Amino acid sequence: MKIAITSTGTTLGSTIDPRFGRAAYFVIYDIENKSFEICPNPNKEATEGAGPASVQFVAEKGVEKIVSGEFGVKVKDLLDSLKIQMIAIKDHSKTVQEIIDMLNQNK
Repeated sequence: MKIAITSTGTTLGSTIDPRFGRAAYFVIYDIENKSFEICPNPNKEATEGAGPASVQFVAEKGVEKIVSGEFGVKVKDLLDSLKIQMIAIKDHSKTVQEIIDMLNQNK
């Protein structure tokens, strides 16, 4: 299963980006083989529609879950229709590695 995690930077030590649609990066983590890919968000500077465009971007990567700080209303409805689970993390000081560790414990 692939999980997208919003990230402020390009390392696993980077903190979670609290914004989904305008996150700086998406870490696409494969929980089965424990591999990851760090993708710049092509929609972070979009003037409008960043959330839905970011949903499309991560959906094309085959993710089944997304971990972020916040999700907008349009994004929630779109993710629900695509059957992609949202996990909201309120502690924005968490690193991507800490989130990966948490996901591995709960799989």
